[in-house]
Amino acid sequence: MYLQSRQVRGMAKEKTVYVCSNCGQDSPKWVGKCPSCGEWNTYVEEIVRKEVTNRRPVSGIETAKAKPLPLHEIKADEESRIDLHDEELNRVLGGGLVPGSLVLIGGEPGIGKSTLVMQTVLQMPEKRILYVSGEESTRQLKLRADRLSTTSSDCLIVCETSLEQIFVHIKNTNPELVIIDSIQTVFTENIESSPGSIAQVRECAASILRFAKETHTPVLLIGHINKEGSIAGPKVLEHIVDTVLQFEGDQHYMYRILRSIKNRFGSTAELGIYEMRQDGLRQVNNPSELLLSHEHEGMSGVAIASAIEGVRPFLIETQGLVSSAVYGNPQRSATGFDTRRMNMLLAVLEKRVGFKLAQKDVFLNIAGGLKVNDPAIDLAVISAILSSNMDAPIEQDVCMAGEVGLSGEIRPVNRIEQRIGEAEKLGFKRFILPRYNLQGIDKSKLKIELVPVRKVEEAFRVLFG
Repeated sequence: MYLQSRQVRGMAKEKTVYVCSNCGQDSPKWVGKCPSCGEWNTYVEEIVRKEVTNRRPVSGIETAKAKPLPLHEIKADEESRIDLHDEELNRVLGGGLVPGSLVLIGGEPGIGKSTLVMQTVLQMPEKRILYVSGEESTRQLKLRADRLSTTSSDCLIVCETSLEQIFVHIKNTNPELVIIDSIQTVFTENIESSPGSIAQVRECAASILRFAKETHTPVLLIGHINKEGSIAGPKVLEHIVDTVLQFEGDQHYMYRILRSIKNRFGSTAELGIYEMRQDGLRQVNNPSELLLSHEHEGMSGVAIASAIEGVRPFLIETQGLVSSAVYGNPQRSATGFDTRRMNMLLAVLEKRVGFKLAQKDVFLNIAGGLKVNDPAIDLAVISAILSSNMDAPIEQDVCMAGEVGLSGEIRPVNRIEQRIGEAEKLGFKRFILPRYNLQGIDKSKLKIELVPVRKVEEAFRVLFG
């Protein structure tokens, strides 16, 4: 009895804390609104225990402690890059995969993250790769690899969710690249909470980061998020990993966009575009040709805009539809474009130009299922809406770019030479641009006619006479 009482007194008492699933902020009690990120109803209860203060994250590698060095003694050589044999993925990463980096690929379930990683792995037969799957069986992975119609002899597959066992497999195989699918399924025995919780994901990611830095082995993590970005998504991990890639797109469309949200080894302005097919993801080197239907001759409500996503210019088809409101309140709907900005542009049309659209339904669509935030497509948006309202088609060989201000002026946009070059390459004859952007452009080398405009009314006179 005495020994049992000693053991009971020596056991650590369980403690519960509430952790925000959006930003990771913890609190001793439940609160409705997170004081850190401002989100509502994101606090979940987790069981924690008092841990040893000098315990280091599990990585399976023991190294000497680091020593402070003067800045002039630190070597800063150019980082060598690993070619992933995927031009789009290499561009988004900044030129390739850096040894020792920890890359997180996040996206909604079913968007194609595992297909992208598996396809990349099978194209690298010269590397020894360890693919750790916590969601699918080896047979499922084999079926996916057969569907992608490529094989790699040096790709090792293991189904494991224990972090300690994963490090054992890494020590036995000594891979040159490690892929973990997904980080939400991995757990460590040092934390008592369930897999997928904030504490488990953070602890496992910290251990994997330490392993990557100490062994210079790159690691690719796959993470699931929902539409709110909560429950252990990239918002929790983005402070730990080196690079965060967002794989997004509508499941009802065939296009997928790979964006760089955070990148310690490259630019975050890069963008990769893929096409989802039966045999995997196909790289889209020239997205303009796929996003333009070339079949809108004689059709009203269609305008071609020259947009830039990241550093890549491409032409998109902006579709507008204006009809009489059947119900009391007119509808305002936009797909792939900010609805509030569309309402602002409609107010500019009514106040500055004089078109009465208050009692009409207005629908706007960006063709191809893309979501565009470039303000340079404002001119194309109002042109498509006005074309539908007047039932007057816009000529097929006209392209445009310009931001619309509240006073009705056409404001200048950035990188106008790239936008004009993309339109010229695809055979457009006229390009409507802000008058201020005309300065410094050598028109003698261009085969496309540049039409500068200063106000919305001037652009409408050019388009509709």
